Amino acid sequence: MFYKFLIMLFLMAAVFVGFYLFQERPPKAIANLETTIKLKPSSKQTNKPDLTSKSQSKPSSNTRQFPKRALLDTIASKPRAPDFSLLDEDGKIHRLSDYKGKPLILNFWATWCPPCREELPSMNRAWKKIKDEGIEMIAVNVGEDEDTVFAFTAEYPIDFQVLFDESGEIIKKWSVRGLPTTFILDIRGHIVYRATGGREWDAEELLDEVRKLKMSNIDF
Repeated sequence: MFYKFLIMLFLMAAVFVGFYLFQERPPKAIANLETTIKLKPSSKQTNKPDLTSKSQSKPSSNTRQFPKRALLDTIASKPRAPDFSLLDEDGKIHRLSDYKGKPLILNFWATWCPPCREELPSMNRAWKKIKDEGIEMIAVNVGEDEDTVFAFTAEYPIDFQVLFDESGEIIKKWSVRGLPTTFILDIRGHIVYRATGGREWDAEELLDEVRKLKMSNIDF
């Protein structure tokens, strides 16, 4: 009787062990891969704004209060601005040297950049003030393709010239560290001022500094 009891225990143990060893389980590599997929963001995800989302904040046409900072940072050395050749929305090439002879407000921006979006209305208002005063304004989009910018400008129009630095090569030459960054060039094509971060570009005290550059009686 005792031996029969031991045999039954042995058989029950064998069945349990066999069930544990031969049940269908995913390989460890697959389990690890699934964990990685869950934790690792998709390579297609970006910080670009979701233009279809109703929660997407649209730049207000009202004046926005940016953090207090100097209107414009003076560049004492006034270096010659690095030239570039960039395409506009129509595929036309624009060279920086084409704008020589007029003060130029050159803004580097991107659609995913909140301060860039916030300052755009003031830049549009500034453009309305200065476009007939012999001052130029350019917005250079950084790192994005035309379709992305077209979709953005359909929602948030930009009234002045937009150029594309899709490769990001130009901002390297200009030593842009953050967006938005705006440079003010004099009539000779030298960098006189820089503004890092958002500004109220239609402020008269700021535009007056740009207007003064038209008076520069300097030979080319």
